[in-house]
Amino acid sequence: MPQTSPDSPSVRRRAVLAAAAAAPLAAGLSASPAGAAPAPAPPAGPDARRPSPRRPRALPGGGDLGPNVLVFDPSTPDIQARVDAVFREQESAQFGAGRYALLFKPGAYHGLNVQLGFYTSVAGLGLSPDDTTINGDVTVDAGWFNGNATQNFWRSAENLALVPANGTNRWAVAQAAPFRRMHVRGGLDLAPSGYGWASGGYIADSRIDGQVGPYSQQQWYTRDSAIGGWLNGVWNMVFSGVEGAPAQSFPDPPYTTLTTTPVSREKPFLYLSGGEYRVFLPEKRTDARGVTWGNGTPRGTSLPLSRFYVARPGVAAATLNQALAQGLHLLLTPGVYHLERPLRVDRANTVVLGLGYATLIPDNGVTALKVADVDGVRLAGFLVDAGPVNSATLVEVGPRGARRDHSANPTTVQDVFIRIGGAGPGKATTSLVINNRHTIVDHTWVWRADHGDGVGWETNRADYGVVVNGHDVLATGLFVEHFNKYDVQWYGQRGRTIFFQNEKAYDAPNQAAVQNGALRGYAAYKVGDKVTAHEGWGLGSYCYYNVDPTIVQHHGFAAPNTPGVRFHGLLVVSLGGNGQYAHVINDIGAPTSGTSTIPSTVASYP
Repeated sequence: MPQTSPDSPSVRRRAVLAAAAAAPLAAGLSASPAGAAPAPAPPAGPDARRPSPRRPRALPGGGDLGPNVLVFDPSTPDIQARVDAVFREQESAQFGAGRYALLFKPGAYHGLNVQLGFYTSVAGLGLSPDDTTINGDVTVDAGWFNGNATQNFWRSAENLALVPANGTNRWAVAQAAPFRRMHVRGGLDLAPSGYGWASGGYIADSRIDGQVGPYSQQQWYTRDSAIGGWLNGVWNMVFSGVEGAPAQSFPDPPYTTLTTTPVSREKPFLYLSGGEYRVFLPEKRTDARGVTWGNGTPRGTSLPLSRFYVARPGVAAATLNQALAQGLHLLLTPGVYHLERPLRVDRANTVVLGLGYATLIPDNGVTALKVADVDGVRLAGFLVDAGPVNSATLVEVGPRGARRDHSANPTTVQDVFIRIGGAGPGKATTSLVINNRHTIVDHTWVWRADHGDGVGWETNRADYGVVVNGHDVLATGLFVEHFNKYDVQWYGQRGRTIFFQNEKAYDAPNQAAVQNGALRGYAAYKVGDKVTAHEGWGLGSYCYYNVDPTIVQHHGFAAPNTPGVRFHGLLVVSLGGNGQYAHVINDIGAPTSGTSTIPSTVASYP
């Protein structure tokens, strides 16, 4: 994270921290949904002559993907001009309403540089990344922010092969910017040009033939991939299931390396089969290592688009719930959706997939989305933005007390991002609650905004980030930041986290505001006192108390002192001496000192 600061308050905080109405569905791809429940027969007996209540007309599956999904093939004219126009609109639109997906049909493309701004996703439409090759680059840089990449949020690249123009592709991102299912036939540079500050990031199911150069990236998580080499580490570099990863060596260099990932299931993705859109559902892997697509067709199943309700911004939550109850999955096309009631996912194996950072905003304090205690739900690729009326929760995976065994077919939460404030006032007591057993949370950024509109200690009040009550939950790539109290609370047994990145709330007005009983400050990651089995690898917490730099945080991590609760590779960092940690975990670990911005580490606990 940076150790000096630009002029404006919002830039200063982040910099030092880091050292429309709905359109009708087109009929082109429409089809009746398979498996839709028929209307029940009228009752027999005395009531048989009574008129049956009118049921809503069945919603169609399939449909047009809407104006903000741009689909290209190799013969499309002016591709560069079209992607440049999207970039000009989105380059600095950090809290704007624009949402875009750039989709490339299988084939070879030449001489392109696809620059990605905010809320823009680029993806290939093949079944394998190598089906769609861009001879050129997919670039994220930081010119809009004077070479500082610490606010390059909310953009993604998926399912493409790249042959970089100069041999190395630049992907200088911060949080909520996944690089999934990519094949880079060359190197990958994770820093901005000029090697300014950077604070990311996440790679999964990707092959980088050359070297990955993090340079100024302070932390990074790479999962189930293959790389030609890894150049350096700053604070916290974590690898699981990565061929070519550096050896375990935390804290010097700061590499935490697991040979395999215990359980993983890749994110669903849209592809073309002939002229038909389908959604591929990768299968679950245990003890995973390397990419899923390296030996031909990936393993899994697929669904035709006719099994999805293709939603457009402006559609009511009641309609989305009707589609779900009818047996359809949801495909959320790019845009902003206001929800007057929670979306309810009650059917096993339901897919809710967003394109282009489709954004859900719960109105009047409702919860945005609730999942039942069922098998195999897949939530992927969307943003939840808190509304101005406080929501008790924003996303609930399973009801309170959920206890069914989902080990064979877990729910996955992938690239589902949550934001409180920044785009305007927002409040939520707890952002994400995981009650279902065996849930996999694979890459999330849960963020109480530290800059933007509607930001202040009480203005975007959000006490808790992630609460895990379910047993046997696995988090791979957990980013949770700036909550008023605990960022993560974990009460379920046998939980596991591989990679955690946290910053405590900058804007605490004084020590009293964060006093936690006898403790000074709330831990970033707290394991419940009754938990007897828990494990974490590569977890970091940073503080930057810029309003009152005298605040002392007792520790970054709190956990029971029991043999079954174990951590590997813990660190805390005081950014420029704005606040201090007294310990790393419980009462263990040296305090951070002075203005040096040097991590205090604990290699293993207990």
